[in-house]
Amino acid sequence: MQKDAEDFVGKYLKELKENNAAVFVGAGLSRAAGYVDWPGLMSPIASDLGLDATKETDLVALAQYHLNTNATNRHQLNQLLIDEFSDLKGPTENHTLLARLPIQTYWTTNYDRLIEAALEAGGRRVDAKYTNEQLAITRRGRDAVIYKMHGDIEHPDKAVLSKDDYERYHSTHAPFVTALLGDLVEKTFLFLGFSFSDPNLDFILSRIRSRFTQHQRQHYCIAKRRSRQSKESKAEFDYALIKQELLLQDLLRFNIKTILVDEFSEIAELLRTIEHRYRRRSVFISGSAADYGSWGQSATGEFMAKLARALIEKDLRITSGFGLGIGEAVVTGAVQQIYSTRQRSIEEQLMLRPFPIGISDPQERDRTFKRYRNELVEQAGIAIFVMGNKNVGGKIVQADGVRAEFELAKAKGLYLIPIGSSGSAASELWNEVTSQIDVFFPRNTRTIRPLLKAIGRPVKDPNDLLEPLLKLIDCLAKE
Repeated sequence: MQKDAEDFVGKYLKELKENNAAVFVGAGLSRAAGYVDWPGLMSPIASDLGLDATKETDLVALAQYHLNTNATNRHQLNQLLIDEFSDLKGPTENHTLLARLPIQTYWTTNYDRLIEAALEAGGRRVDAKYTNEQLAITRRGRDAVIYKMHGDIEHPDKAVLSKDDYERYHSTHAPFVTALLGDLVEKTFLFLGFSFSDPNLDFILSRIRSRFTQHQRQHYCIAKRRSRQSKESKAEFDYALIKQELLLQDLLRFNIKTILVDEFSEIAELLRTIEHRYRRRSVFISGSAADYGSWGQSATGEFMAKLARALIEKDLRITSGFGLGIGEAVVTGAVQQIYSTRQRSIEEQLMLRPFPIGISDPQERDRTFKRYRNELVEQAGIAIFVMGNKNVGGKIVQADGVRAEFELAKAKGLYLIPIGSSGSAASELWNEVTSQIDVFFPRNTRTIRPLLKAIGRPVKDPNDLLEPLLKLIDCLAKE
């Protein structure tokens, strides 16, 4: 990864962790889903006017010219929006990746509902704002807000399209201007699919620059490096490169740093890297115990509490289903460490979800447990498996739930750390992982191999496993 991209990933991750990250999505992301961009939308309008939309740079003016020649009748413009954006196209991979990140604030100039669809598919509760009145209303339990500053496809008559709409925007949509101004001051934005030709955004960025000349917040944009088009002369291509470079320099006035990629697919790679690195700061602990083996309940509890304390001390987040015989010790250690500093809260660093064991219907219970496990596992990047046994009719058997969580974590690409020394299901899983270390840990295998083997050897005192286990987690968390 190039240095500027690596720098962006690291700094944006920090903002995500501190809940200061936001996204601004432009038409480029919707175009990848099959929707038209502005030239495509304005093409029939331009044709009626005797113009060519591909040759025009001021596409907002085309909509105004149309209104000027049609006595301000918006019917054709409204119909164009309905025709082009009513089809329910699916979100792109980039939409899905953005929806999986812990971002709560989304801004867009798009009329479609791709962001909403991606967020809702991920189980998030969306509060969409596209009228002034909606800004004063909060949807209960929301975990994502989408500000659609140019309107929504369901209300094409109110969409911002023409010069008149843009020129009056700061009076007709003043609350949106105020809200965006505040977010740009307080949050770090990532601009995607945006051309920076929107006059509204340009005006707001200019106001921020005039007010905060020396103290603007850092923002980022990911854009494709200009490539030579077919039938484009070298002189035309060189001219386009100069123009792009000048635009990128101009964006620096607003403290927007652009990360250039050679292919659009690299945008998804960057977003996947951000998601991967964010998730690996969360550790999922899977395990249960009706029989503590040679360690005994007291030593096992002490070990799990120390492990939980160490994870919190490393500023990692713990997620767990509060497994029988294991979960209580995890909670004890985590809470003790969290309360040892005033800079941390339980909500930020510990997510526990005891399984609802009171569901009598077997099919309903299986469906609920599957969804429960999925929501727990998908938030983490590292999974630890300890023991894994239960009492069935007076007989100790391996816990099938631990195996299910292992398979789910493997499918979702988590780093898998079975503590083989603890026995039961974890021992079986450890054998499976160590027999294919290069498959489960394709990078840094030489460092990981001895650490993984160390947590599988028999020990009388489980605390002896803490050093190699924590070294292994450190290695994976920084990879």
